[in-house]
Amino acid sequence: MKLLVILFGTFIVTLLITWVFQGQMNPVFSGNLGMAVFIIFTGFSHFKFQKGMAMMIPDFIPFKLFWVYFTGILEIAAGIGLMIPAMREFTAVLLICFYILVFMANIQSSRKRINIFKADHTGPGMKYLYTQRIPMQIILIVWTWYFGIYLS
Repeated sequence: MKLLVILFGTFIVTLLITWVFQGQMNPVFSGNLGMAVFIIFTGFSHFKFQKGMAMMIPDFIPFKLFWVYFTGILEIAAGIGLMIPAMREFTAVLLICFYILVFMANIQSSRKRINIFKADHTGPGMKYLYTQRIPMQIILIVWTWYFGIYLS
């Protein structure tokens, strides 16, 4: 849930900054910047915690490290895409699809008790999936839809 602090914190700070400097809050810009910072941050984590993230990928998928690096690059590109108004809606749709697909890796991670930071099996397990990961995925999907598609 620390990542949600990045999402909501960036959103709130940006709302306040746009209010101070523009005389009104800009929720579309602030919401998309919040998600952009969030997704770029998680994208870079693919390069720092690649071994643990590779463990999350279901066994039937080959070339796990390739997919970890590739999805990290996609996440960074998505963060940039959300900030370009002409690409925002398309990027948001792809990002929502990505969040749905990544959920399979989250199930795998929880079932195998994977700790991505240590690249071992000391993770929190299924309780984490139900109490934190599912609610976070829902927030990310709704947030991306609302700011990237609905308001844009």
